[in-house]
Amino acid sequence: MGWVNEFFVTFMALFVAVDVVGVLPIYLGFVGALDGKARQRITTEATLTAAGIGIGFLLLGDAVLGLVGVSIGDFQMAGGLLLLIIAIHSLLHPELPLRQPGGHLGVVPLGTPLIVGPAVLTTLLTLARSHGYTLTLLAFSLNLVLVWVALRWAFTIVQAIGEAGAQAMAKVFGLLLAAIGVMFVRRGLELTLMATHTVLPLSG
Repeated sequence: MGWVNEFFVTFMALFVAVDVVGVLPIYLGFVGALDGKARQRITTEATLTAAGIGIGFLLLGDAVLGLVGVSIGDFQMAGGLLLLIIAIHSLLHPELPLRQPGGHLGVVPLGTPLIVGPAVLTTLLTLARSHGYTLTLLAFSLNLVLVWVALRWAFTIVQAIGEAGAQAMAKVFGLLLAAIGVMFVRRGLELTLMATHTVLPLSG
């Protein structure tokens, strides 16, 4: 059952980073005046954009970091700090500076950076290095399915929990994201110290 626990941890880390509940009110603000067919097109466009960017970064990001000589510990610490900063900003300044909707609203800003932004990209690559690419890809895929379902039924979900409820849940996700960022920093520091201890010759 070890893989089940690992999958759950991986899935939850990405679920918190995606924060689809926090995206719902913003999504509704953009598509509220559109008809059902247009909303469905934007939902599919946003999900496919998020999938393409996330999977592309997951497959190529590690190779790029290897070319510039970034270690696992380095990336985990940098990624953890980035997640922590994003979480603090989302808690203190929940309003997002969004561009006005254009012809491809599903691509920008919904697909990226709202669904897949720096927090998700950092979490993806860090989880892939610690839990493996297969589990990370499966967990990310399941999160994207949930994103599509949530956006498809956005009006019903927000009516059920209320706008205040959605904002409260977004705050909780912000706290969890901050905690995950601290965990990444701690693990990255541990890996860096272990690597330094291995490289340095024993004294005496």
